[in-house]
Amino acid sequence: MQSGWAKAGALVAAALLGGAVAVGIGNTVDGGSSTTVIREVQSETTEPAAFPSSGAKRISDIYEAAKHGVVQVTSTTVVSDNLFGAQEQQAQGSGFVIDKDGHVITNYHVVQGAKKVQVSFSDEEQRDATVVGSDPSTDIAVLKIQGAWARSLTPLALGNSSAVKVGDAVVAIGNPFGLERTVTAGIVSALQRHIPSPNGYQIDQVIQTDAAINHGNSGGPLLNANGDVIGVNAQIESESGGNVGIGFAIPIDTVKDVASQLIKEGKVEHAYLGIEMVPINSDVAANFRVPVDQGVLIQHVQPGSPAAKAGLRGGTTQVVYAGTTYWLGGDVITKADAQSIETTDQLASVVTSKQPGDSLDLEVHRGQETLNVTVELGRQPSTPVG
Repeated sequence: MQSGWAKAGALVAAALLGGAVAVGIGNTVDGGSSTTVIREVQSETTEPAAFPSSGAKRISDIYEAAKHGVVQVTSTTVVSDNLFGAQEQQAQGSGFVIDKDGHVITNYHVVQGAKKVQVSFSDEEQRDATVVGSDPSTDIAVLKIQGAWARSLTPLALGNSSAVKVGDAVVAIGNPFGLERTVTAGIVSALQRHIPSPNGYQIDQVIQTDAAINHGNSGGPLLNANGDVIGVNAQIESESGGNVGIGFAIPIDTVKDVASQLIKEGKVEHAYLGIEMVPINSDVAANFRVPVDQGVLIQHVQPGSPAAKAGLRGGTTQVVYAGTTYWLGGDVITKADAQSIETTDQLASVVTSKQPGDSLDLEVHRGQETLNVTVELGRQPSTPVG
């Protein structure tokens, strides 16, 4: 059950809907005409499971504190409109409340193209929600629930994803396959992953977890051992479409910034440099006479981009080395705002931390020259160029 923008045979959107770095719903979605609802029951277990780290909360305590802030999101989409009338389909995902004003975080792909969005708890009727704004580049959307009911909701505490470490215990809460208020637990398996966004850009600094995440978990919270949200569950890595212990969550630091802009402006503008690049190392430098042995080599510069306006140059000669294609002859970037650059992720992170119109100071090596180039960053196009 793979979406059109996920990596073929691998990355799968975890909701029921289900580049070179340029710094409906139907049978492809889960759900159908009927849904089995599993309601809460009181466990007879006298001592719920706890995380092994000292002072950590029990999983059951985290669940009890967070469950009233987690919602099921149902989006209705028109898949065809003809002489026989409009045909609609529904998809389901998850979300969570972030304030007493009734704002809810979910994934963009959960509500993409929806004409109607509703949210509910397992013990509440569905309530209409409006899409305040959405950002395909980070796969985040903000909803708002209307009326007094929204004020009775429980906002979840938002943590700090920059403090997350590999091996940290985590809990995921959501609605996999429509099974409401499901909790799973695991650890942070890796950090600094990147996954494709719905519009083809790259989402950086993604958290990888082995907590079971399946279709319908998309948009739900990933919480740490203190019960704070550290990420928004978004995708899984799977050949079959089911959980194999590799899930990905968008870091909450990214989500907080995006949500703030969406609530204030209804949209998000991302800074844009406009290059395609590859990292280099000492082997590449020695074999192809690249002037430095670390940095990122500019492969192509998008015409009319901020990089082009600043005079940055891409490669002109194509070679293949150790299975990787390089375009040689272009500029090598070794520093960005005085920060040493060794990988494409590092440069992408510097760019994404800025706003359109901000300046970016680059140290560039061109042949035997070392240049200082200042680029005025632009606005990211709706889809990657080229």
